[in-house]
Amino acid sequence: MAKTSLDKSKIKILLLEGIHQTAVDHLLASGYTNIERLKTSLSEDELVEKIKDVHFIGIRSRTQLTERVFEAAEKLTAVGCFCIGTNQVDLNAALARGIPVFNAPYSNTRSVAELVIGEIIMLMRRIPEKSRSAHQGGWSKTAAGANEVRGKTLGIVGYGNIGKQLSVLAESLGMRVIYYDVVTKLDMGNAHQANSLDELLTTADIVSLHVPQLPSTEWMIGGEQIALMKEDAILINASRGNVVRIDDLAEAMEDGHLRGAAIDVFPKEPKGNGEEFESPLRGLDNVILTPHVGGSTEEAQQNIGIEVADKLITYSDNGTTITSVNFPEVQLPSHPNKHRLLHIHKNVPGVMSEINRVLGEHNINISGQYLQTNADVGYVVIDVDKAYGREALAALREVDATLRTRVLYSDDDAA
Repeated sequence: MAKTSLDKSKIKILLLEGIHQTAVDHLLASGYTNIERLKTSLSEDELVEKIKDVHFIGIRSRTQLTERVFEAAEKLTAVGCFCIGTNQVDLNAALARGIPVFNAPYSNTRSVAELVIGEIIMLMRRIPEKSRSAHQGGWSKTAAGANEVRGKTLGIVGYGNIGKQLSVLAESLGMRVIYYDVVTKLDMGNAHQANSLDELLTTADIVSLHVPQLPSTEWMIGGEQIALMKEDAILINASRGNVVRIDDLAEAMEDGHLRGAAIDVFPKEPKGNGEEFESPLRGLDNVILTPHVGGSTEEAQQNIGIEVADKLITYSDNGTTITSVNFPEVQLPSHPNKHRLLHIHKNVPGVMSEINRVLGEHNINISGQYLQTNADVGYVVIDVDKAYGREALAALREVDATLRTRVLYSDDDAA
């Protein structure tokens, strides 16, 4: 078992929002026992108090890691987002303190795609309104307005991991697929890229949104865009809550321009299960409303728990930062019989020269060195002879522009 500079029993890990047990199991199996797991998120004030002595924190989509929270996080080493998105984290505040942020960009793609496929079929058959009628004692047995999905055109806005998975599933049902993305992408199967968003909106029978939260995607679907859609078309949003203007969508449903809609994310969502959900879409026929559960399947949460926990463990044990969303990415080998020094610094000229000068002055033999930078931060990993580990760390902390330093011991070392 790899040895870190701090005894693993003293490395405090805080997991919020009911992160799956697989994450806990994975951390325990790797020797991390100081784990606190809460079922809920915490307010900013609660986080500021709680995070002071936390080394690693795991969150989902509801917890907000702000500049104020990071300022209070005196010992925080890394953040794990047990979900796809990281918009709930102030990535710049984390980077400025040398804190990498990891997420799970692939683990729940199947779950989201399956939900969308189910919603397409249900909405094309008008099942939501028929189900509501049956619950109220009605019996609406008619084929009027009910259609197969075979032969219909699905328009996917955002052809990333989820969009591509959805594309494959839709084609297997006999649907035609077009997609729009700001980047030219390789087509999956028989799908093809639309020249513009307007072209997709005017062509598709069903429009499904799978875009990230960016300034360019905020309110990208409003009254003007909905008006371009075919009469009797369907709109699905399982991406971000600020992509669709909900009032405009409600109006389009009320006046009959659209056949149906399925919305999983909203501009304002309840903070917890006990808070009332409010939306102008409530009560409308052939509208499916789900409480941000696109990726909430047991399988997805199990996989996410393992994936993100593994990234935190690997960074803690080895220093590897591959797949970090805000940090220079370095894939590192094992470091037997050596101390590994991690130096995170502002990316300014002369830092590497200063690091090497300090090591040389202390007669420290470098057996391996790895460097990666982004626009703001440099991350250098230095393997040195065991006898010099602590001395080297003390010296490196004095280098100008240093943000954070850490030392990892080899497998053979005693603490």
